[in-house]
Amino acid sequence: MKFVSWNVNGFRAVVKKGFWDYFRRVDADVFCVQETRLQEDMLWPELGEEYEAYWNHAERKGYSGTAVFTKRKPLAVDFGEEVDLEREGRIITLEFENFYLVNVYTPNARRDLSRLPYRMEWEDRFREYLKGLDARKPVVACGDMNVAHREIDLKNPKANAGNHGFTPEEREKMTRLLEAGFVDTFRHLYPDRTDAYTWWSPMPGVRARNVGWRIDYFLISERLCPALAAADIHSEVMGSDHCPVALELDEARFPDAGGG
Repeated sequence: MKFVSWNVNGFRAVVKKGFWDYFRRVDADVFCVQETRLQEDMLWPELGEEYEAYWNHAERKGYSGTAVFTKRKPLAVDFGEEVDLEREGRIITLEFENFYLVNVYTPNARRDLSRLPYRMEWEDRFREYLKGLDARKPVVACGDMNVAHREIDLKNPKANAGNHGFTPEEREKMTRLLEAGFVDTFRHLYPDRTDAYTWWSPMPGVRARNVGWRIDYFLISERLCPALAAADIHSEVMGSDHCPVALELDEARFPDAGGG
């Protein structure tokens, strides 16, 4: 089963930059999008009849928002309102027969760190939310999590120490999430791979020189590790300041729902 996640930095904008070409080419079973910046559900004919679309919009116009396009009809859909207290459209959870899929756009702490306290509260709520799901079925969680967890996950760790997205507090929250029973799929397969990034500053020449950060993830419940077939970063795909990330799982190797 193939999954893709992409912070598109505005859905209408990325559609004009070849989104549907990539979408058709990658042919994911589940395609998750963050930062849609839409206020209403959109009926895109390019999706065709093969996919169902689920949207979660922020109350604030032109801000945040998430979407999931799926070939497989979910049993239930939840919008994580116990985590996303400010109604910023940051979570969509789809329940399938043998796992949960969680698409998340984690709040940015902001350059001046003025939103770091809220971010810390969010992280605690989100971790408990995932643990609650994981107690029932395995979890696949993906999205822009707005943190480079380790020094290997950004080009200039010393220069960025303490900056938003690389504060000790944010990194520690990711550590705690992983310790709660979840696995960073890319690092699980490629523990020492360098220069593997998913976001680049829009300043001229930065992406061409690959001065980036890895802040987009696929996390899975530890008991899904036997099913982990591939985890990739599609850094060649343009259209946003982020690039897509992908995951492949072998469903034949899934544990029984709720099993350990």
